[in-house]
Amino acid sequence: MIFKELELKGAFLIEVKKLEDERGFFGRAWCQKEFEEHGLNGNVKQLNTSLTLKKGTIRGMHYQVDPYQETKFIRCTRGRIFDVIIDLRPESPTFMKWVGNELSADNYKMVYVPENFAHGFVSLEDNSEVYYPVTEFYTPGAERGIRYDDEAFNIEWPIPIEIVSEKDKSHSDFDINSFNKPV
Repeated sequence: MIFKELELKGAFLIEVKKLEDERGFFGRAWCQKEFEEHGLNGNVKQLNTSLTLKKGTIRGMHYQVDPYQETKFIRCTRGRIFDVIIDLRPESPTFMKWVGNELSADNYKMVYVPENFAHGFVSLEDNSEVYYPVTEFYTPGAERGIRYDDEAFNIEWPIPIEIVSEKDKSHSDFDINSFNKPV
């Protein structure tokens, strides 16, 4: 596996190190030992998958608060997505900054999303499927969200957003004083 730290400290773009021959290739998509060697949390508690039917559909921006913060490992297994993370660590020099990466079934890349980051994506193709292990169980009372178009972040989505769930539309403007209150 090839680990490349992103502009947001502690977040990584991970690529499969391909061993290729006439049959195709082999590579590790997951190795807890390699995650630990990079100082990353690899203790998976839950595996999630989503299918997004229409291009231009957004999912996010989601996170869980203390004591249920989760690390996510995002990989697109069918289609293409533009994946975005936001640093929500007040002590971080990149607090409230975001970064986006295209993930696809063809590029085999994965984003390591640390605790205290918001995460979301827009589908770039119909029928895009995302597979993501997480290090904490989903806890409804601990879930929070940021609107995809919140002016506090000015995320530059690569295509027009056409479909947003009612839940994701309902998030209020980002409030630095109350965004991360524990459960």
